[in-house]
Amino acid sequence: MNITIFSARRIVTMDPSLPEATHVAVADGRVLGVGPIEALSDLGPFELDERFADKVILPGFVEGHSHALEGAIWKYLYLGYFPRTDPAGRAWEGVTSLAQMQRRLREQAERLPAGEPLVAWGFDPVYFEGMRLDKRALDAAVPDRPVVVFHASLHVLSVNSAMLRLSGLDRHAGVEGIMLGEDGVPNGELQEMAAMHGVFEALGRNLFEEVSSVEALRAYGALARRAGVTTITDLYNPLTDAGIAALHEVVAQDDYPVRLVPAMSALAWPAEQGIARLQACAESSGDRLHFGLVKLMTDGSIQGYTARMKWPGYHDGHPNGLWNAPPEALRRLVIDYHQAGLHLHIHTNGDEAVELILDAIEEALTLWPRHDHRHTLQHCQFISQAQLRRAAKLGVCLNMFANHLYYWGDIHRNRTLGYARSRRLEPLASALRLDIPTAIHSDAPVTPLGPLFTAWCAVERLSASGADMGAHERVTVEQALRMITLGAAYTLRLDHLVGSLEVGKYADMVVLDEDPLSAPAAHLRHMRVVATVLGGRVHEN
Repeated sequence: MNITIFSARRIVTMDPSLPEATHVAVADGRVLGVGPIEALSDLGPFELDERFADKVILPGFVEGHSHALEGAIWKYLYLGYFPRTDPAGRAWEGVTSLAQMQRRLREQAERLPAGEPLVAWGFDPVYFEGMRLDKRALDAAVPDRPVVVFHASLHVLSVNSAMLRLSGLDRHAGVEGIMLGEDGVPNGELQEMAAMHGVFEALGRNLFEEVSSVEALRAYGALARRAGVTTITDLYNPLTDAGIAALHEVVAQDDYPVRLVPAMSALAWPAEQGIARLQACAESSGDRLHFGLVKLMTDGSIQGYTARMKWPGYHDGHPNGLWNAPPEALRRLVIDYHQAGLHLHIHTNGDEAVELILDAIEEALTLWPRHDHRHTLQHCQFISQAQLRRAAKLGVCLNMFANHLYYWGDIHRNRTLGYARSRRLEPLASALRLDIPTAIHSDAPVTPLGPLFTAWCAVERLSASGADMGAHERVTVEQALRMITLGAAYTLRLDHLVGSLEVGKYADMVVLDEDPLSAPAAHLRHMRVVATVLGGRVHEN
């Protein structure tokens, strides 16, 4: 047995029995020992690796809610409000005006072959007062080819007149999710998956299925490595035959730097077929590919006005959002997948969606009690204290979208929620007080993949303008680090394998150039990831 011992200035283990150390021993891809060097000398002959002797080592970060679409979407045009860096390292300026967006679309159209559809992503009209991106604005930029613009939330897209005609959606006035202008005809804005499907059919491809390629998965893995992530989800995977084959192919490559945890899209399959498919996939799980999760979409996004809200609704009086399936169908899916013994991860943004799913989980547990089910509410941005207490009683886990506090905090304070309700966006401290297993996430590509930034959001709770977003829901740095390691691993039912540096677990680590437990909390988001270690193999940045 070949043993390597890594040394560090400090090793933060997330193991309450041995919280920190200076050395970790690795053999056969797993942790063999943790402690001071003299305490590991009885393990046998070893090679001492001191390349990180002046660095800080933590368990590899676990991203419990992101999408492999992050590895595919950058082949399309970026139109986001905030500056962002693509996988190739190119810095993109944020789009902060309609004129700037139209100019970027025209420039991209000039680079494409005649007639080829132009696809862009990341645009967020909520930052443009009184504006919804419709066909008129897109026609003014590019009238001579189909144009599709995904909004930042990925729950809404806007198309121009050419795309409406190509898809036939110009003839479907009154269908839910196909928004109408003052003239009573479709205005080019399409909300939620059912309305988007006609565009995908016309394009001949579903953009959410573009994760089904080795190229996209490799790009996804590279982005994860640079952010310090060693275990990452794809939390909305249709698990097509091609997609499953791509997942197996990419994790079989020795240099692939992450473990993948795909979640099957429940709405992509009838329940009986989906259950059988996921059970079959689970039999082929391995060290670097873990099947078993099912993702259920209920409502949309708060900032996109498609989340389902209880009284009094949206602060600025906007109509309530949309369900991605009828509530009764969503309830039935929860019960079916629970009865089959599968692990549900359920998208809930608005408190009405939270209420529906808590009702469904309670009914499912009454009919078929299951110990340690770990059903997880994903995003769960707006949940009341009463709902938190109920979630705790039901054994539900939470994975909250902490990045939202920065990117949309100002919008929620001023437009969607108002002052009082915006204080309890992502109520992380309340969840911990109730001993609810809790994680935090980026939802990449909705926001950039970066667990240290996510942790900073949870600790500081500041909006992009620097406004306080609820000091009473702040968590400590130590608590935030746990949420991006062992907390996230627990929600994925992988805490016996990853999330802490304990003997027998995978030797997955992240190496930082600073100590997050001694540096100022405000600096957390600026810390540099030096390297990751996956199963003892080093991947330097």
